[in-house]
Amino acid sequence: MGALLGVILAVVTGLGLHTFRFGRGLTNASYDLLLVARGDRMTDQAVIVYLDDVSYQKLNQPLNTPWDRALHAKLIDRLSTAGAKAIVFDILFSDPEPANPAADQQMADAMRRNGRVVLAADNVPDGPDRKRTIPPFDLFLDQAAGIGSVETIPGSDLIIRLHTPRSDNPLSSLAWATAETIGLPLTKKSGAEDRERWMNYYGRPGLLPSCSYYQALDPTMVPDEFFHDKVVFVGNHIISKFASERKDEYPSPFSRWLGEESFASGVEIQASAFLNLLRGDWLERFSPAVESWIMAGLGVSFGIILVLCRPVLATAVAAVGFTAVAGGSYLLFRYELIWFPLLIVGMQIAIALGWSVLFNSVQLYVEKRLFEHTLSLYLSPKLVKKFSGNPHLLKPGAEKQTLTLFFSDIADFTSISEGMDSDDLARMMNAYFEAAVSKCIHKTDGTVVKYIGDAIFAFWNSPDFQNDHAIRACRATLLFYELDKQEMNGKVLHTRIGLHTGVVNVGNFGSVERVDYTALGENVNLASRLEGLNKHLGTNCLISGETQKEIGDQLITRFLGRFRLKGFERAVEVYELVGWPQAEEATRAWREAFASGLKNYQLGQFAAATAEFERTLQLRPSDGPAVYFQKRIAELETSECPAGWTGDVELKEK
Repeated sequence: MGALLGVILAVVTGLGLHTFRFGRGLTNASYDLLLVARGDRMTDQAVIVYLDDVSYQKLNQPLNTPWDRALHAKLIDRLSTAGAKAIVFDILFSDPEPANPAADQQMADAMRRNGRVVLAADNVPDGPDRKRTIPPFDLFLDQAAGIGSVETIPGSDLIIRLHTPRSDNPLSSLAWATAETIGLPLTKKSGAEDRERWMNYYGRPGLLPSCSYYQALDPTMVPDEFFHDKVVFVGNHIISKFASERKDEYPSPFSRWLGEESFASGVEIQASAFLNLLRGDWLERFSPAVESWIMAGLGVSFGIILVLCRPVLATAVAAVGFTAVAGGSYLLFRYELIWFPLLIVGMQIAIALGWSVLFNSVQLYVEKRLFEHTLSLYLSPKLVKKFSGNPHLLKPGAEKQTLTLFFSDIADFTSISEGMDSDDLARMMNAYFEAAVSKCIHKTDGTVVKYIGDAIFAFWNSPDFQNDHAIRACRATLLFYELDKQEMNGKVLHTRIGLHTGVVNVGNFGSVERVDYTALGENVNLASRLEGLNKHLGTNCLISGETQKEIGDQLITRFLGRFRLKGFERAVEVYELVGWPQAEEATRAWREAFASGLKNYQLGQFAAATAEFERTLQLRPSDGPAVYFQKRIAELETSECPAGWTGDVELKEK
């Protein structure tokens, strides 16, 4: 679902930006960026003569009226002598000069002598969906080799990126009329004029070879070679501002990216459009359908790939991916003259990357929360916080480690729970486990491994190292017996616990999909056997000799003898966990009486042992171990005492 949403976002972003007007800025910026990346390309097949500020001053021409056309006649003759291929005036001559008709005639005669002068006309609106042409006045029109419209198609940012097509215009563009005048084969192909062409600017404004008007008139300032066999464009390039006239200048695709405030003159744009036709190096685009398919394909690719990567890797993949798209677009532009709106793809990648980071961040958060929830089933809140950033706990594998193992079981649970409603049973067991875990095991930073029916399996010293793990386990047990008594089916629940300290294999024995953090080994079984031994001895909690060595005299315990438990060959020293240190004096008398009885039992002095066990029961009437050993002595008195008697008790059942 994450990948699918990534694909939808990337594809919809790309197609939306490509189709609708709000994506025009990125499209235009892509065109501009490719030109800037390519840089300047020199060409001298066309030159420009500028009617610039210095020429106005040098030739004493006013800024607010048309120039003396006798100067234009002189320029045409000068360029004819220099061998110019054609002369193109990006100046409108729509009306004769009433004050100096002789100058008009001089210019017309110069045009006739040259025979390759192209003049500008203008297409203006003439009602809805109609245009009319304002051509040069008749005298000039008769002598012109061609006329062309100076109409351009600036974008919303006033940058001209498209050639002006003929379409429904009354006249061809000035660039196309110039191409026809010099007989370019392109102009003879049917339908060629209406083909979509994009401007291929050759560099920053002012790059095309040019000179001032006043210089062009003087062969000593500009040699004939500068104009020879070139198409010469003549037009304004005025920096000074004056009223009632708009400057014929436009922003350049280079202005935005290079931070330059220079503008391209209208005549330079006309010359660039003509050079595109002359050189055949205008720019093109794929059809809208092809571009849409490309963007859809890239959107699908990045939408899927980036979601499958973690944020850092996704960022690197996105950067490499955009670099590849930009590199491919540049090569296509440089060598095939096809430009592609690569910044739209860049936006697709950015959207896909943003979604990938968001999705994976949320997913990581959810995974972390799930992991923390999983850990909370085993660990205390403090340890959950410590290990929530450790994903290694989920990996299969184990290591040998010394743990203190805890097994609990509810005495006679089967008979107590028999006949109970399932909802009531679940509610009571949940309350039982909640109290046992949160108030006892987790309070001492123990790890709950699993619930087995009514039993709990837990341990200490993993995954967090605890050098006092044995005492922690014993304290958890004592806290267990301080909990409020719980009843089920009218009977008080009595829990038996076994503790043992030993080396086990601890780790994740499941898989990466299913966590089963547990401990395995002989010592786990021994802890379970100690729990079961409670029902024989009538005790609450039994601990092994290994656990007793770890806790020393920090808690009150009593030695109950050595037992050979079912499934084990060696005898195990067994102790009862009696209570906190403050209970030492209150329990001393019956503990000493039992210890004396046990010592006599182990020596085979059964009469003395019986007397001490009887004294223990007088001091503590409900003492289970004393009752147990009295029964053992009664059984032994009816049979021979085994040879090599050590007092060890062998159990045939769990």
